[in-house]
Amino acid sequence: MLYKSTRGGDAAGAAGAIAQGIAADGGLFAPETLPAVTQGEIESFAAKGYVHAAECILRKYLTDYADAQLKSAVHSAYGQGAFPCGPAVLREITEETAVLELWHGPTFAFKDVALQLLPRLLVLAAGKSAGQKEIVILAATSGDTGKAALEGFAGVPGTKIVVFYPQDGVSVVQERQMVTQRGDNVFVLAVKGNFDDAQAGVKRMFSDRQLTGQMAAKGLFFSSANSINWGRLAPQIVYYFYAYALAVKNGRVKAGEKIDFAVPTGNFGNILAGFYALGMGLPIGRLICASNANNVLADFINTGRYDRRRTFHKTISPSMDILASSNLERLLYHLTGQDAPAVSGWMKLLAQEGAYDIGAENKKALQKYFSGYWADDGATQKTIAETFAAHKYLMDPHTAVAWKACADHRRQTGGAGYAIVLSTASPFKFALPVLKALDPGAPDMGAFAAIAALSGLSGLKIPEAMRELDRLPVLHGKAVAAEQMTGAVREILAI
Repeated sequence: MLYKSTRGGDAAGAAGAIAQGIAADGGLFAPETLPAVTQGEIESFAAKGYVHAAECILRKYLTDYADAQLKSAVHSAYGQGAFPCGPAVLREITEETAVLELWHGPTFAFKDVALQLLPRLLVLAAGKSAGQKEIVILAATSGDTGKAALEGFAGVPGTKIVVFYPQDGVSVVQERQMVTQRGDNVFVLAVKGNFDDAQAGVKRMFSDRQLTGQMAAKGLFFSSANSINWGRLAPQIVYYFYAYALAVKNGRVKAGEKIDFAVPTGNFGNILAGFYALGMGLPIGRLICASNANNVLADFINTGRYDRRRTFHKTISPSMDILASSNLERLLYHLTGQDAPAVSGWMKLLAQEGAYDIGAENKKALQKYFSGYWADDGATQKTIAETFAAHKYLMDPHTAVAWKACADHRRQTGGAGYAIVLSTASPFKFALPVLKALDPGAPDMGAFAAIAALSGLSGLKIPEAMRELDRLPVLHGKAVAAEQMTGAVREILAI
């Protein structure tokens, strides 16, 4: 399998794409072709389990990994106790709608599914393509990627990881998870700005030839733990197939019948994995893109114009507080038949002017697969309360945005088919807004008091690891301006 830059420059095998993280021309590596999955393979996933599904799907993409290497990596990630309930748990809420819980890993967020596997893939990739160099992982996070990446890479030989998060732009629990992370190879810094500022700073370092040259002289090279890295994105394709197989096994749909997926979306990686699954043969009707008040993606899907020149909102679903969605670049590359010059032109317009328009024909291609909806904080909390009252199911704000988008899509289209809503985080990670949704009169309180109150009100048990957070020492969290990010990395690496 060959991977090409979305901007027409580099090409690499799977290991090279994963080791580099981002192409030298600033583009993202995308697969040249999408491999097919048969209906028989899909039906085997429910019977044989998630590990089997991951091996089957990933083997089609990671073709320069030996079978034994890939099998060992997958079993280590998913078969060794990191996911006590399994990486993906399907909860049937109504006859027509299920929730796919992806947050039963060590950091209570869906990012664990990919980031328990990525360190294993990356170390193997570095051995194939970078000799004995030490890997320096750079990651910008809007909340969940940071802790999941830190958890995955902490203590991994031959690696260092530097995570940047927006100061005052993540939940208290998300921040606490990151700043208490132990490990001699982990570094966590707050950025005085929003996620887009942090992500732009990380991208600048990847393309800083003076910096990367100095690193190379010391036997260091950059890679990424964000979904700009193909090794982050590919594992997410698996749970779409697995969820469909469970729906067939549970008798909710017949084999080959199309279903919809509603996905809370910020950087466009999670929903893009669904697009890849669809392209591989998974029977998907619609991919419902759910945005919060930072609704740049919903607007783009509905108009064909991407315009980030708008007010940035801090919301109760902070992992979606993003106006520059990196993975959209990969989607455009595929929708245009791999027209790298067009994609490169749009990305240049985005960088220089803050907006671009893909035209009528490309908008038509986009809307063939995607529908876009959004919800503000008030609608999100109302959805949490109504879903709990009706079904005794408690969801976090990101999941609630997707649940509402799914309902809005049904109302708008008159559709009544089966749909799966992707649930990306434990409600305890966002305890205060969830508590306020259930009890609007609840007083303001600290995050851990809110966790206890939410547990009492909902009857849900608090995970022990969540309790421990309040007692752990703070080890990180120095704040830097966006323009100081490169200097901070130089200091960490002593270059």
